[in-house]
Amino acid sequence: MEDIKKFFTHEEQLMILSAIQEAEKNSSGEIRVRVERSGGRKIMKSARKAFRKLDMTETAKRNGILFFFAVEDRAFAIIGDDGIDEAVPPTFWDDIRDLMMTYFDHGYFAKGLTEGIKLTGFALKRHFPHQRDDVNELPDAISFEED
Repeated sequence: MEDIKKFFTHEEQLMILSAIQEAEKNSSGEIRVRVERSGGRKIMKSARKAFRKLDMTETAKRNGILFFFAVEDRAFAIIGDDGIDEAVPPTFWDDIRDLMMTYFDHGYFAKGLTEGIKLTGFALKRHFPHQRDDVNELPDAISFEED
């Protein structure tokens, strides 16, 4: 794929951003999406590197979540910071991954991502409910490798 910014159509990007904003509206959590050309042989290592690069560890309650996509590899990873990882059951990320895969297996990447974000948002709302003084600590925009 020449331009990874075209992996999601404009309409799909708006759908993803809407899901992020809805999830964050009801919690103090921060959700980001990162799209890169390749994650290499170790997708989790690449995702963790992006997590740090995007300052996902800098949220006050350590409740940032990154959905990482390697377009050419057709691979993805979900990374939660320490605060959210301590709050959710051990199988939480596996359940979200499995939900997303049901869509991905049919080529519905934006829909799968949106559903994964929604499910994550429910957990964030439960464990990190929105407070009156909450601020949006990280941009909601989809981050691409060239950014």
